[in-house]
Amino acid sequence: MTSENRYKDALAHPIFEYISKAASNLNVETYVIGGFVRDYFLKRGTPKDIDIVAIGSGIDLAQAVAKLLPNNPKVQVFKTYGTAMLRYKDVEIEFVGARKESYSEESRNPEVSEGSLVDDQNRRDFTINALALSLNELNFGDLLDPFHGMYDLVNKNIKTP
Repeated sequence: MTSENRYKDALAHPIFEYISKAASNLNVETYVIGGFVRDYFLKRGTPKDIDIVAIGSGIDLAQAVAKLLPNNPKVQVFKTYGTAMLRYKDVEIEFVGARKESYSEESRNPEVSEGSLVDDQNRRDFTINALALSLNELNFGDLLDPFHGMYDLVNKNIKTP
């Protein structure tokens, strides 16, 4: 990827360093996704919440991040949804494992299973909320935009992935 697609300045909040380090320690690919990324490009200011997707266990990642943080915050675990949340300074961070959803004709409830980053992006409501920035050491700050969410953001389009 070219440096044009790298947005390290979006990841200036100290929490991203902790998340990246914990992910590296666990050998888990990790990304910030959704509203945080969208709002960065819309220049909407400091977010109050951040969504993190891990290719693996989001709960394990949240617990590893909490251990690295100076205030060792309590991790709230929501086992039913496979998510975890913690607070650091002025921000609430939610961690989830990447997942894919499939539907059968008999039910409106999805069947959920582990998935890739693209699987997780595919289940997002809009292309502009499927934008992700890498928190991985190798490509920290790289934008992953498989559904052309940046195009939709610039052109004020609301589309599903």
